[in-house]
Amino acid sequence: MAYGNSFQRTTPVVLNLIILNALIFFAQSVFGGMSDLNKVNDLFALHHYKSAVFRPYQLVTHMFMHGGIFHLLFNMLALWMFGSIIEKSWGPKRFLIFYLICGLGAALAQMGSYIFDFWQLDHASLSMQETEQYQMILRQACTVGASGAIMGVLAAYGYLFPNTQLFIMPIPFPVKAKWAILGIIALDVFGGVSRTPNDNVAHFAHVGGAVIGFLIVFYWNKTNKQTFY
Repeated sequence: MAYGNSFQRTTPVVLNLIILNALIFFAQSVFGGMSDLNKVNDLFALHHYKSAVFRPYQLVTHMFMHGGIFHLLFNMLALWMFGSIIEKSWGPKRFLIFYLICGLGAALAQMGSYIFDFWQLDHASLSMQETEQYQMILRQACTVGASGAIMGVLAAYGYLFPNTQLFIMPIPFPVKAKWAILGIIALDVFGGVSRTPNDNVAHFAHVGGAVIGFLIVFYWNKTNKQTFY
């Protein structure tokens, strides 16, 4: 089956995901979803389950929202570059299922991060005023973005096409996909563990998406293993 269109042979699911993310980002901008505290994030961003604004559907909706134009552009570029190739290999249905499962895996990993980060406060006896302050903190500590799902796509690409040469800025020479993607995941692990001040990246969501993506593609391809070395 052949896929292709005028957008550099972008595959149908990838193209529609890019359009959907762009439209939702536009809606966010129109309805004030770029500010720290707003109704859009309250409804659709991913929150800690202890938050008064948490809803289970946020496990899905958060992956179609973004925190800024560069966040959106970077994610969509990565989805276009790597997702189109994988969708051509698998077909639209399997790729979409894979993408959504990776996004859910990333959301669950982020929920685990919330549980760890807020463990003491979750199990402390708080006054009414302290509870209100804590709920405000939880309302602000929300997660948006397709990065977790896209990290799953990167993990799948690294498994399926491990020896493809990639140029990663600012490295002045090509790097095999398996090493480049392992390096990206390692940086996320380091970022999550080091807890750098003012770092607002959901590193463990990225790692969760990558791990789920690898496990799925490993299972699907266990009888057709690719060469890693």
